[in-house]
Amino acid sequence: MKVLRYLTAGESHGKCLIGIIEGFPSNVPISIDEIHRDLQRRQMGYGRGDRMKIEQDRIEILSGIRGGKTIGSPLSFQIENKDYANWERYMNPIEIDELTKKITRPRPGHADLTGALKYNFTDVRNVLERSSARETAVRVSVGSIIKQLMKIFEVQVVSHVVSIGKVSLPENIQDIEAMKKADQSPVRCIDPESEEKMIEEIKKAKDEGDSLGGIFEIQVLGVPSGLGSYVHWDRKLDAKLAYALMGIQAIKGVEIGHGFENSHERGSKVHDEIFCHEEQDYYRKTNRAGGIEGGMSNGEPIIIRCAMKPIPTLYKPLNSVDIETKESFAASIERSDTCAVPAASIVGEMVAITVIAEEFLRKFGGDSLEEITERWKRFK
Repeated sequence: MKVLRYLTAGESHGKCLIGIIEGFPSNVPISIDEIHRDLQRRQMGYGRGDRMKIEQDRIEILSGIRGGKTIGSPLSFQIENKDYANWERYMNPIEIDELTKKITRPRPGHADLTGALKYNFTDVRNVLERSSARETAVRVSVGSIIKQLMKIFEVQVVSHVVSIGKVSLPENIQDIEAMKKADQSPVRCIDPESEEKMIEEIKKAKDEGDSLGGIFEIQVLGVPSGLGSYVHWDRKLDAKLAYALMGIQAIKGVEIGHGFENSHERGSKVHDEIFCHEEQDYYRKTNRAGGIEGGMSNGEPIIIRCAMKPIPTLYKPLNSVDIETKESFAASIERSDTCAVPAASIVGEMVAITVIAEEFLRKFGGDSLEEITERWKRFK
């Protein structure tokens, strides 16, 4: 049973996006300004499309908070879609103009065709409106709220972009202070030389009507040992993180620690040796495991890398088939980004901290902040 869970609702060009969080403890102070800052971070990044100029996301709390503190009941909120005013005649829940804005040409690499077949639609718009990454604005809001809880317990999350297209950081840089300043880069890259090359790569793809993917890294710091469990496959922390992060649109791979690199090495070069010191207790000098051993956090920073495929909406469209006529056509073009890897890294942060918080509450949980704090202090 989930200790903490959330639901999202809404379509990309619908009235609004909606989020509900259940299981959040009472008496936690919540800053709306902090949520707005994280929403703004999600909209940043070189290579984003024109939609970011329209939507300046703001959250409206509907329930679960009173006087700036959570009250233990389900926390709900909405984010208005500013662009709905231009789409109401096509997206109104009750009555629409069915003949215009109808899409019958699915895009390769998108949910369009399979979704239309699954739900028996003749208009692919029903699929793309919900499968759109616009939905991640809710997950960022959820994560931002949860991040404020975890900050009380000295847990923080950072991220940065490792590669875009064929441009990668020259080495595995583990500079936490630099990662905390990644937002200062238009592509969230902590190496200035690589940043310039990434921007040039995006410019080139945009000029050619193409798109780019890449890899971003997330680090969760201050996680106590023992979150997750080895006793069942579905309670393993790395499994839960991979599951949640793969649920982000366009993410096709998740790596914990040096996961793929370790597969090429001998065991003596892979596993992190254990040491003990009176003041430090147990510790490791290396962290190739990425902070997780046997499905549990081991007290080291949790390191995750996510691979994002290029966005499937192209201004130089690939071939597809019209679902009405079955004739071959160039796939339909929807407004899109050239590269959304920097934005995806923010979404990744929020998704990761949400998983960590759920396992944290499973171990230290209570109905109120005070109860949880007391249990956490005893553990420390």
